[in-house]
Amino acid sequence: MKVKLIVDGGEMKPGPAVAQQLGPMGINLGKVISDVNSATSGFKGVKVPVEIDVDGKTKKYEIKVFSPPVAELIKKELALEKGSGEALKTKVGNISIERVISIANTKLPNLLAKDLKAAVKLVVGSCVSLGVLVENKEAKDIEKDIDAGIYDKEIKNIVTEVSKEKKAKLDEFFADRKAAQEKAKKAAEEAAAAAEAAKAAAAAAAGTPAPGAAGAAPAAGTPAAAGAKAPAAPGAKTAAPTAAPVAAKKEEPKKK
Repeated sequence: MKVKLIVDGGEMKPGPAVAQQLGPMGINLGKVISDVNSATSGFKGVKVPVEIDVDGKTKKYEIKVFSPPVAELIKKELALEKGSGEALKTKVGNISIERVISIANTKLPNLLAKDLKAAVKLVVGSCVSLGVLVENKEAKDIEKDIDAGIYDKEIKNIVTEVSKEKKAKLDEFFADRKAAQEKAKKAAEEAAAAAEAAKAAAAAAAGTPAPGAAGAAPAAGTPAAAGAKAPAAPGAKTAAPTAAPVAAKKEEPKKK
């Protein structure tokens, strides 16, 4: 029986994926987890593919650790928790070609690449999707440089170490880039807030007073608008007439 997992290097914890498959076989889960953590201790901070091959009869097992995904190795190299949510717009790191070659060389046996140069291009492709610069440039531009042979010497000699001076310059370049990104983001947020405020003010200026509000003009066509008196409320006393009609005197017949 084979159990395939992706665990945090050196920090695997108990979970249903292992318990449901190995528990019924009577295998000591605590020991399995301890052995997996020991086998993956060199990949701390990285997601690692692991395969546990179990013999159901003898209850013996073998742990196979595979190389972490390229994206995980790039994130570990740059101490990133995650990639950019807007890879084309916002960059989260700046990596040297030497470290790209190092990752490509590590992953070469597991990549569908005919040689190291092709593997380097695959790693650079992952930098594109993560939002990572390579050598201070857009990763897609570095792919063109690789095709043009600009880094053939480094790739052929498998140069994987970067000098402290170069690393410092890469970090300085990215610090400036990050500051510019944050400034542009803040300006965009302020512009959006100002636009919303202007829209709300325009709507308020064009709006009419609410029905029943003091000082509201009477609607056209109503008695008030035409100058007519409003009808008296039911039960109200009507005003007495100003002059009562004089009753006609009845003349008495003359006596003969």
